[in-house]
Amino acid sequence: MRFARLGVLILLALFVLIQFVPYGRDHTNPPVLSEPAWDSARTRELAVTACFDCHSNETIWPWYSNVAPISWLVYKDTIEGRETLNYSEWASCKGEGCDPAEARESILDGEMPLPIYLPTHPEAGLSDVEKQELIDGLFNSP
Repeated sequence: MRFARLGVLILLALFVLIQFVPYGRDHTNPPVLSEPAWDSARTRELAVTACFDCHSNETIWPWYSNVAPISWLVYKDTIEGRETLNYSEWASCKGEGCDPAEARESILDGEMPLPIYLPTHPEAGLSDVEKQELIDGLFNSP
């Protein structure tokens, strides 16, 4: 019993200490520079619902994004997501997500949104019809 209590105290102390690690706390949203030429408001709505938290400069940072170690994962996924495909910097998109074939495959194969994102954002789990709507609207627009 004594070892169990000591173990809990050590874990609690470690949890408190990691809160002082500065990584994962830079919750900035740079300005929106350009967006795709949306074919409809519906296409943008689908992208906002399923993609914008990690793939735009309009991230909504939830409360748990301030609690380490979860904050580290949220921050890493958001920064990597923006580097891969950023709807807010569409004109200068250079990541692999900018390639229509790659993006289609990621969406249709269920790689995007990330499975770890869906439990806290179930609305991002688009139906097959919605996925196809998003792909058609985004990559077949003028």
